[in-house]
Amino acid sequence: MTHDTPLLRPGDRALWQQGAMVLAGTVLIALAAQVSIPMWPVPMTLQGLAILVVGLSMGPRLGAATLAAYLAQGAAGLPVFANGASGLAYMAGPTGGFLLGFVAMAYIAALGARAGLAGMLAASVGAAAALYLPGLAWPYAVASGLGIDAGWASTQAGALWSGWMAPFLLGDAVKAVLAVLIVAGGRSALRR
Repeated sequence: MTHDTPLLRPGDRALWQQGAMVLAGTVLIALAAQVSIPMWPVPMTLQGLAILVVGLSMGPRLGAATLAAYLAQGAAGLPVFANGASGLAYMAGPTGGFLLGFVAMAYIAALGARAGLAGMLAASVGAAAALYLPGLAWPYAVASGLGIDAGWASTQAGALWSGWMAPFLLGDAVKAVLAVLIVAGGRSALRR
């Protein structure tokens, strides 16, 4: 059984076409990452919206592959992350957990892609929520491992909640709804 959506149906495409879809997905995510609202410790971008659209459109396998390719591009020095950032040093900084969680975010969103609007919305909200696990674990692990509790690294639940999660919840919910509407609209247009 496949979870590929009828929007792009990657399983029906040649390998080079799937590669082109992955590349197009990484470009979409990189462009969305540049639309940024400065916040500390991490900026709020449209990256999450693009990741959800990629996952819902491409299915779990190709969606996760797209995000893995995106991370590889950033690690190699391409300016694909928020504010044109790149490199392994950036990936080890405050956004490290979120960046790694992007792969799971696309995969989880894709699992609900065939379940109608309600299923797509539930999967998108679940994927956005799941992103907080590695996102919050990273500053906690850095603080615990290095024995610091200042700056962006913290072992305090209140600091993690107020700095890393609470400011982003409403935006992530809106992005989940928008992603579902974009993909559902794309499906309707393709059916016509």
